[in-house]
Amino acid sequence: MTKTADFTSVCRLEQLERERGATALVAGHAVAIFRTYDDQVYALGNYDPFSKSSVIARGIVGTRGDIPFVASPVYKQAFDLRTGACLDDAGVSVPAYEVMVEDGVVLVGPRKR
Repeated sequence: MTKTADFTSVCRLEQLERERGATALVAGHAVAIFRTYDDQVYALGNYDPFSKSSVIARGIVGTRGDIPFVASPVYKQAFDLRTGACLDDAGVSVPAYEVMVEDGVVLVGPRKR
């Protein structure tokens, strides 16, 4: 169970465009936040380990089967929005963070295990 006190308010849900990313600074980490077409909200680390640049929030959102992902805008590796795992290289991942929406406010919490 997660305590609300561990979460940081980043924006209102309606401020996030569907299928686009935005960045926020949460507990000293640049986090890429995504709202999918079905209003699910995800948060990943914004740093792309392949291009070694902070660009994940500018990636292309899509699905592979049932897996929502973002493709890095540089070399196009896809990262699972739920877990941060790279779908193209099982040995690579980016941090994934807990997210919740409360009273229309997006809150980003601790890094998932």
